[in-house]
Amino acid sequence: MTDKSDFKLDLSGEWRLSSADGEHSATIVLPGDVHSALQAAGIISDPYFGRNEEAVQWVAEREWSVERSFFVDRAEGNWYLDIDYLDTVAVVFVNDVPVLSADNCFRRYRPDVSEAIEPGENRIRIHFHSSIAAGAERQARQPFYIPYHDGNSPIPNGNMLRKPQCHFGWDWNIAVAPLGLYGTIALKRLDPARIEHVETEQVHLEDGGVDLHVTLTLFSAEPAVVPVHFEFAGERVRLDCGIAAGETRISHVFHVESPRLWWPAGSGEQALYALVIDIPGETVTRQIGLRTIELLTDADEAGSRFAFRINGREIFCRGANWIPADALYSRTDRDKTEDLLNSAVEANMNMIRVWGGGFYEADWFYDLCDRLGLMVWQDFMFACNLYPCSEDFLSNVAQEVDYQVRRLSSHPSIALWCGDNELVGALTWFPESVRNRDRYLVAYDRLNRTIEQGVKKAFPQAIWWPSSPASGYLDYGDAWHADGSGDMHNWSVWHENKSFDNYRSVKPRFCSEFGFQSYTSLPVIRGFAEEADLNIASPVIELHQKNAGGNERIAGTMFRYFRFPSDFSRFVYLSQIQQGLAIRTAVDYWRSLKPHCMGTLYWQLNDTWPVASWSSLDYGGGWKAMHYMARRFFQPVNVAAIPAADGTRIAISMVNDTADPVAIDLTLFALTLGGERIPLRSTSGICPPDRAGTLVEIEETDIPVDCLLAWSFTASNGMTGEGHYVTDTYKALELRPAGLETAVTETGGGSFEIAVSAQGLALFVMLEADVGGRFSDNAFDLHAGEMRRIVFKPSVPLAAGALPGITVYDLQGSHSAG
Repeated sequence: MTDKSDFKLDLSGEWRLSSADGEHSATIVLPGDVHSALQAAGIISDPYFGRNEEAVQWVAEREWSVERSFFVDRAEGNWYLDIDYLDTVAVVFVNDVPVLSADNCFRRYRPDVSEAIEPGENRIRIHFHSSIAAGAERQARQPFYIPYHDGNSPIPNGNMLRKPQCHFGWDWNIAVAPLGLYGTIALKRLDPARIEHVETEQVHLEDGGVDLHVTLTLFSAEPAVVPVHFEFAGERVRLDCGIAAGETRISHVFHVESPRLWWPAGSGEQALYALVIDIPGETVTRQIGLRTIELLTDADEAGSRFAFRINGREIFCRGANWIPADALYSRTDRDKTEDLLNSAVEANMNMIRVWGGGFYEADWFYDLCDRLGLMVWQDFMFACNLYPCSEDFLSNVAQEVDYQVRRLSSHPSIALWCGDNELVGALTWFPESVRNRDRYLVAYDRLNRTIEQGVKKAFPQAIWWPSSPASGYLDYGDAWHADGSGDMHNWSVWHENKSFDNYRSVKPRFCSEFGFQSYTSLPVIRGFAEEADLNIASPVIELHQKNAGGNERIAGTMFRYFRFPSDFSRFVYLSQIQQGLAIRTAVDYWRSLKPHCMGTLYWQLNDTWPVASWSSLDYGGGWKAMHYMARRFFQPVNVAAIPAADGTRIAISMVNDTADPVAIDLTLFALTLGGERIPLRSTSGICPPDRAGTLVEIEETDIPVDCLLAWSFTASNGMTGEGHYVTDTYKALELRPAGLETAVTETGGGSFEIAVSAQGLALFVMLEADVGGRFSDNAFDLHAGEMRRIVFKPSVPLAAGALPGITVYDLQGSHSAG
């Protein structure tokens, strides 16, 4: 039955799924995806387990339909369907009447179904065409071949479709080309109008006040008078608006005399106001944060800057790249995504980059970023391929851009709109574009220009950046290696197999991608692999490594820096430690260059399934070693060791990302291989607001033989830290057994305390639980006679009296406790 208001019927819930050939049928819950429904019905096995990815490829090759019935009491009037996140090439039928032919997962569709609706029972059916077949058919229609990256996309021709590009694979994702519907599916009556867009523009006045210009777009089938209420910052107004058939724009300006400003995490309050607009039968609420934002690209001696200025203050961006929360939509939810974003903030991040091969995320995702203070670098959804420039493709893109920008532009968290991910570099990756660069460069420029014009039309105040990486506007140079201007993707350490020290040979203005792989944590691996598979060369482990040569590179780097591990579990542990060391080396150095460098976003924050990757969070949200280390190296006030290029001395860098000067008290000491401290020097210094500097320098010859340089510091704002630096490699150290001892006790409230002590030197002590959960700290050092108490909070409460199993690793060994 229709609801009481007679305006809306939510069509989400159970539908009937069937293959077009009639061979398979099951129940599917929408929003949801076909693969998950087939698994729930026992038709396929878990695609994430073992080598099942190979066994489910047939699903994407078939055509599928979903169907359900619904009832309406009265069929007269103007009715429409409201659909978004429809993935992807699909035809919608109401009572066997085709009402929509869709081919863009990133658009909202609102087809008129007035002629198809009947009083009483109705049937709606969505027929999904195979993305594989649709991609091949569209490729064949192109006037010339459009290459795609077959290393990233083992399922071909995904670049022909406006669908998440990582659905066709990628070097961290399962390749199953999922399909389904992931957003709204509802039947609504137009009586007399609906809200099409709510857009805002902020004008910050010289006296400190803010004018919020609100523009409401209504759609109606015929002329009408509609009462509209606008409410913001304690003011509510009513306008009785005469509207025409089609779209009508209505504006109102709110003045806030003494606004509370929105700031990124760590820089101030995330002040938010509610903007509420209602018309009969519909209410829209937008979360508004009042702030100014600028992108500084002015020229200087090195090239040109790339820095964000928020509310008049330059903010160093600390963060990571975001990919979809799961490869299959039905396996994730808002709580899981919120946990991932909370983990970013807990690791002292203030920006994420929504990468261009996934989704424009749902409204609530950006609401979370608003509340958490996570600035969003928003890519448009084009990545690592070349794309068509045909009129129909560009028209489709233009409608996508217009919808997404109008939908998202009011969020204070949106800092930048970026045209694509690595499309400029892709021009050099394919023999076709190398042989005829002009043809493909013109095609790229037409696409990029379509996106730019769409952004500026939909939201003239938007900060636009043409591509990532890019050295500047209309600069098609090598932003993977040129570091003087714009944003940089630095992949020399991973893809070119260079040493961690290579990070100190470049001076980016803003590094929006750089990364180093590790294995996902052992408890996660045990979730997809049998005991016999726990070998880095087993077929299962190799299938859960999507970057060509990735396992060999992890092992080769380990051989360069560490003594080779004795078993698989230590291999996993060491892979995570070296990942954290790699990224810490880059971040420590680039932060020391501030304000020359004003941002580091590592690749990547999260995983879409259990896989070896560059992420700092495991699939499921657990923290790898690197995420614990990131919480330290992203701390707003930090101290780091930066060796000179000639290897003769070490500078102790201090960095301050706060708006106030901080006094830093530093203690330097040598650390013997037995874990004893030898005092070297104590010093203090003042680090100015939003700056970095050198606190002290020490000659390498001042460090006794067979010792590490170590330090601890305290800042006047309460921030503290410690660390160590080795002048050679860890494998060169003749480490002794640390005599680690642990004891696990229940503390109440579902948490447990692990007391960890060492008789000698224990480097990178890593606690691992046999159940999911979060440690208060991890990947830390212990010196001789030192004890640390760590709190562990399981994700799911344990049975009364039960203790989690804890394994403790350090560079010398591992043991179990609890």
